[in-house]
Amino acid sequence: MPPFIVHVPNIITIGRLLCVPLTLWLILEDRLTLAFWLFVIAGISDGVDGFIARSFRARTKLGGILDPLADKALLVGVFLALGYEHLVSPWLVGLIVLRDIVIVIGVGILTLLLKERLAMQPLWVSKANTALQLALAALVLAVQGPGLGLDFYVMPMTWLVALTTAWSLTAYVLRGLLILRTRGTADDSGTAGGNGEAAP
Repeated sequence: MPPFIVHVPNIITIGRLLCVPLTLWLILEDRLTLAFWLFVIAGISDGVDGFIARSFRARTKLGGILDPLADKALLVGVFLALGYEHLVSPWLVGLIVLRDIVIVIGVGILTLLLKERLAMQPLWVSKANTALQLALAALVLAVQGPGLGLDFYVMPMTWLVALTTAWSLTAYVLRGLLILRTRGTADDSGTAGGNGEAAP
C-alpha cells in the first residue's frame, strides 16, 4: 500500500470540515442552490473517506477524532443556519442541539465519576438519526434551492427526524445511567471485598 494512502481519508475529512463555514455562509446569504450542492459533496466525501479507510486499512487516531467532528459540525451548523433562516422549525433545531449537548455532558460526567475513558459505541438508532438528519437537511436545501419539487416530503421527514432524535437522546441517557449503576455497583463490591475485585 502506498504510504500516502494513509493520509487521504484525513485530507478528505479536513476538506469536509473546511466546507462547513462556507456552507453556512451560503445558507445565510440565501444562495441555497450552491449550499445544496456543497452539502451533497460534503455528504459524498464522508462516504468516500470511510470507504478508503476501510478498504486500505488507513484508519488513524486523528481520523477517529476528525471524522465525527466534521460530521457533527456540518449537521449542527447547517440546522442552526436553516433554523435562523426559518427554513426548519426552531423546536427541531433545539431538539437536535439538546441531544448533542446532553450526550457530550453525559460522557464528561461518566468519565469524571468513573475515572476512566469510555469507548461509547454509537447505537443503531443514533446512526439512523444521523442519516435522517442528513436527508432532511439535503431535502430542505433541495426544495428551497434548486426547487426539486419535493415539498410534500419535508413535514413527514421532519417528524421522523424529531422522533429518532428524541429516541436516540432517551436511549443514550438510559445507557449512561446503566453504565453508572453497573460500574458503581462493581466498584462498591470491589471495595467491600478488600482486594479491588468484585466480591461474589
